[in-house]
Amino acid sequence: MSQRDVLAELQTAHVEAPPELRARVRLIAAQAPQPRRSRRRFALVLVPVVAAAIAAGVFFSTRSTTPQPTVERGLAFHARRVGAGAASSGTPAPAPSGKRLQLYGASMDVQVKDVAGAVARAQRIAASLGGFTSSVHLSTQKKRGHADLVLRVPRKHVQAAVARLRGLGAVVGEQVDIQDLQAGVNANDRTIARLQARLKALRALPPTDATTRQIAALTARVVALQRQRAATVRAARFATVQVSLSTPPAKAKTHAHHHYLRDALPWLGGAAAALILLLALRGLGRVREDRLLSRL
Repeated sequence: MSQRDVLAELQTAHVEAPPELRARVRLIAAQAPQPRRSRRRFALVLVPVVAAAIAAGVFFSTRSTTPQPTVERGLAFHARRVGAGAASSGTPAPAPSGKRLQLYGASMDVQVKDVAGAVARAQRIAASLGGFTSSVHLSTQKKRGHADLVLRVPRKHVQAAVARLRGLGAVVGEQVDIQDLQAGVNANDRTIARLQARLKALRALPPTDATTRQIAALTARVVALQRQRAATVRAARFATVQVSLSTPPAKAKTHAHHHYLRDALPWLGGAAAALILLLALRGLGRVREDRLLSRL
């Protein structure tokens, strides 16, 4: 008989254990079932406990890390701080010069609850200071609104106008532009004086066609320069204040908890799969153990 035949014969042979050995193994198995049942109970209790802990961790992490309340408080505080600081800090707008002609312009961005009401208040402020409304553009929709106003206020009252317009709401932006016009006016005056001196000399000459044409041309140029000077003086008399009114932006609703839950789903599934595999392996070991005992 070859070695391969011997191995095949041993594999197919059914060897029965002696009765004493079988009785001894059964006695040991009967005396020690409690640890297996206790491990099984522990596993059955561990599954819901771990799942509840994971769910609680995800819940509290989303509650504690959701940035929505922080963002809302930050935006509200920033708007109040900027608005209150501009309105009540006591810092006036730059003062216009009392001796030189200047082109004074100011622009403001103000957040208000009622845009239409703020427009009416701004117009009353300009009128009370001797100014007027140059243009108005108002647009409202439900609780939202926006308006752009151009106010013309006497330059000597522009500081008071800016201070009172700050009180319309929360100032989120402000700008002042001042351009000196005195140098240009002085140059214009010197040109007019020189032309008038030439006119005086031409008028003293005997009248001819050439001198008449020169006098007419110089006179027209002087008139144009004088009109230009008058327009510059009128423009400098009133300051231009541009006011942009708008309702505060809607608070953004963040959904960060959905992102946290979505990110937590993969490792939740991995943990559940690991627990299921552990229980399956333990059950397979139990089946093999029972089969072994049934053969004894």
